[in-house]
Amino acid sequence: MDFNMKKLASDAGVFFTRAVQFTEEKLGQAEKTELDAHFENLLARADGTKNWTEKILRQTEVLLQPNPSLSGLPGARVEEFLYEKLDRKVPSRVTNGELLAQYMIEAANDFGPGTPYGKTLIKVGETERRLGGAERDFIHSASINFLSPLRNFLEGDWRTISKERRILENRRLDLDACKARLKKAKAAEAKAAAEHELRMAQTEFDRQAEVTRLLLEGISSTHVNHLRCLHEFAEAQATYYAQCYQYMLDLQKQLGSSRGEMLPGTFVGNVESTSPPPTTASPTAMAAATGPAVPTIPVVPTVVGAPNSAPTVEGLNPGDVKPPASGTRKARVLYDYQAADSGELSLLADEMITVYSLPGMDPDWLIGERGNQKGKVPVTYLELLS
Repeated sequence: MDFNMKKLASDAGVFFTRAVQFTEEKLGQAEKTELDAHFENLLARADGTKNWTEKILRQTEVLLQPNPSLSGLPGARVEEFLYEKLDRKVPSRVTNGELLAQYMIEAANDFGPGTPYGKTLIKVGETERRLGGAERDFIHSASINFLSPLRNFLEGDWRTISKERRILENRRLDLDACKARLKKAKAAEAKAAAEHELRMAQTEFDRQAEVTRLLLEGISSTHVNHLRCLHEFAEAQATYYAQCYQYMLDLQKQLGSSRGEMLPGTFVGNVESTSPPPTTASPTAMAAATGPAVPTIPVVPTVVGAPNSAPTVEGLNPGDVKPPASGTRKARVLYDYQAADSGELSLLADEMITVYSLPGMDPDWLIGERGNQKGKVPVTYLELLS
């Protein structure tokens, strides 16, 4: 008990001495030992590394999981934190895309998977499921290769640096307090004791300064490690977006090839598809009403009852299609398109083709020609040129 009381009294005395020294320095009544410029630069660099790492870590977490209540689980992040502290694997959880896919497929089964709407819901739902899986892989990769190293630095190396910096500050206060006592000492014995304490304090300060300096210089290695992690994060993100782009291209092709299967009267294009047919007004009157516009696609005239009338979209035989005598237009292909049947024409991005319309055609389709090849092509894949 006596030993503990003595130690407690000694610690209280040291704390009081440091507090007095710190206060006098703030009031300008005591001198302060300054660190060299290189050491100060190391401290500033370490502080900057810590602050920016925290900001990047927090914002990356928001990017990867913007909604804390993901998939209807309000405590998702708290749960993940508890699993991490218990050193247990976090259970997999559906992503927003996968949940949307589930709803779409369930709706399709309810409306009828054989209906046009049901078929489309299933196609879009399957694509959303693939997007959700790609998102899950990206989040997993980013968490392991990017977020974890940042957290490890903040929770490991930075805590060690902070601890040693606090010890160094205490050693500096002890050193300056010894310098102050030496100045105030009058008697020879008091001066000798103060000089001895000063030498001891200087040794402790120098030793702690060297330990702290080595830790601060290790920030350079931290930057190298974080640079490698940043490259891996960028590669994972690029892979994720490339997968999403490919999935959406595939979906676009599927939807484009199935437009002709939609029920009569189903909304297909824009709101203008519900306007009266062109036969209700003369071309001159329509031009006067709408003003100048981009030239429309010429339609092959059809003679009622003629044996060789131009075929409509259904049962199209490309060999029987005759282009109009004049007014065909050129079009640039925006995306690759794979023909779904023999009545369609496969397209390659950036190629030029000739296009025109047929009577009774779905407004979202045109007849395209490339050399001796012809067939239906979706308008959404084309840029019509004047």
